[in-house]
Amino acid sequence: MTVGDKGERLAESLANRLDRLVFTDLTTDQVTARLIDAVAGWAGERGWRVYRRAPSVLPLPPPMSAQFSVLDVACARPDGPPVVVEVDHGTRRRTWEKLLAEAAAGRIPLWVRWGAGRFTAPPPPIGMVACGVTRRTGPDGPLHSRVPVTDRPPPAHSAAELHSSDAVELPLPPAGDG
Repeated sequence: MTVGDKGERLAESLANRLDRLVFTDLTTDQVTARLIDAVAGWAGERGWRVYRRAPSVLPLPPPMSAQFSVLDVACARPDGPPVVVEVDHGTRRRTWEKLLAEAAAGRIPLWVRWGAGRFTAPPPPIGMVACGVTRRTGPDGPLHSRVPVTDRPPPAHSAAELHSSDAVELPLPPAGDG
């Protein structure tokens, strides 16, 4: 199994965890914080050590190039390479650069991208976890909500087989009863 395969499995697992997340009328910062909490909870449930705002291997751009970027969540795993996660509501090239640098350092990079609309897929080996969120304008700015995912098959309506001879013509109402 390749690192890409492991990343895909981890991205799918995290997506399943985030699918259960429900909230109403949160600010942008509150949604990001809620998602970071959910990522940390997902990693903690697996027995991993969780670090928030962990240092990245990528230095900041000048004039602060002596300092390093931070990751939203970094996870130390006893059974594999570390997992790093960034949570964003926009597509930023800097996020991709950071996650690609982490992948080059041997970590499995995951990107939780939240919002409404279509999401641009990141370059491999970054695993994207899309988290659909609705947006409305509130009195003090945008508010975001997430309803439960309900991807269930329709219920069975009848076990009886119908044949064309079973069709019944319904009478039409008289003209003028409209």
